Amino acid sequence: MNRFLISGTSSNCGKTTITMALLAAFKNRGLDIASFKSGPDYIDPMFHRKVFNVKTHNLDPYFCTEEMLCEQFIRNKGNDLSIIEGAMGFYDGIGVEGRASAWEVAKSIKAPAVLILDAKGMSNSAAAIIKGFKEFKEDSMVEGVIFNNISPMLYPLLRDIVESIGIKAYGFLPRREEYSIGSRNLGLITADEIQDIKDKINGLSQLAEEYIDLDGLYELAKSAPELKTNDFIGEVLTDSQNEESADSSNKPRIAVSRDKAFCFMYEENIEILEDLGCEVVYFSPLEDKKLPDNISGLYLCGGYPELYKEELSNNKDLCSSLKEIISNGIPTIAECGGFMYLHDSIENVPMVGFIKGNCIKTDKLQRFGYIEIKALKDNLLCSENDSIRVHEFHYYDSENCGEDFMAKKASNGLEYLCCHGSDSLYAGFPHIYLPANPDFARSFVRNARNWKH
Repeated sequence: MNRFLISGTSSNCGKTTITMALLAAFKNRGLDIASFKSGPDYIDPMFHRKVFNVKTHNLDPYFCTEEMLCEQFIRNKGNDLSIIEGAMGFYDGIGVEGRASAWEVAKSIKAPAVLILDAKGMSNSAAAIIKGFKEFKEDSMVEGVIFNNISPMLYPLLRDIVESIGIKAYGFLPRREEYSIGSRNLGLITADEIQDIKDKINGLSQLAEEYIDLDGLYELAKSAPELKTNDFIGEVLTDSQNEESADSSNKPRIAVSRDKAFCFMYEENIEILEDLGCEVVYFSPLEDKKLPDNISGLYLCGGYPELYKEELSNNKDLCSSLKEIISNGIPTIAECGGFMYLHDSIENVPMVGFIKGNCIKTDKLQRFGYIEIKALKDNLLCSENDSIRVHEFHYYDSENCGEDFMAKKASNGLEYLCCHGSDSLYAGFPHIYLPANPDFARSFVRNARNWKH
């Protein structure tokens, strides 16, 4: 279970770039690796899967208990090495307490942490910062540092300064503008949008080989202790499989949107549906004129439909098919971008037309962060008063957000109505992480299994 966690002293310190450099370098060395992202980020994992062809999953202490985090790690670890990328700064999380931080992930799965420090313009101050991170918590897990955005000439001085206080320096990454990867308001742009992605990744890999102590990091990874846990997820799935074993021939076929307009989804959601006996088939709302055959459930995930609204609108055959089949009661999950797609329109451009109202662009985040949603009535996914922890992050808003769930923000307790729920539908801006409450997944699968075509 060789592993280490990469985190930053702050956001925008270069941890994603260095994580990509390390993934590429270790992959080029022939290691079987897996990557993980702490927190609710589904964009970086998608990027890692597409670019590096590695297993990539989320590890989120808000969605999961410590035991479940360990299980998710054990189930998806690399045979040779696992690299976990933290979100934001190492100790940053929910509220003053910093709940659900990268540090909490490192502590839960006992992963040594290496901090990324943008050290441009620093010397002794670098040691003060790293020492502060090391001593801020008694069990900080901090074992080393990689410097970013410095010159080869400066590195020996910084290395000696931090190692004088007992912190191992594992090298640095010099700034190379030609290898930078752009972003937009939700994070990295997708791999399909970068024309020269292979050249950029090869360049980062070469920089890592030259300037980062890869052998030292691998030895650090090997120092991580073994993890043991009960198979909670397996028990949940076994119970469900036993429950449905009398009708094992009825395998629900779930159609999942996936293309450059709809690409945001937790991989764990797909895996739990497959573990529960579903056949997952993908379709493109941009390209396909009809839905896959013989489906008994729909999952419209998030993404950037607003960037492709004209193309989506012009695919009128698929829009009509979706409106008809959802109106006929096929079990449907539609979240964030998928929820927007079901509206009458996005910025007055016609869409599917199942949900009344228009989605509009705003100048700032409308709802952002961890929330817990509680059902105000029985619905496709759960019974009244059941709840699940989810995440919201969107600049667009709807004239018809729904009022069938009550959301409560984790950071400040603010409550507000959200989401549409019925016997056959969950639709709303929140992104659901199904392993956070596997009963929601089981209810969806049960309804799909029982849907009459």
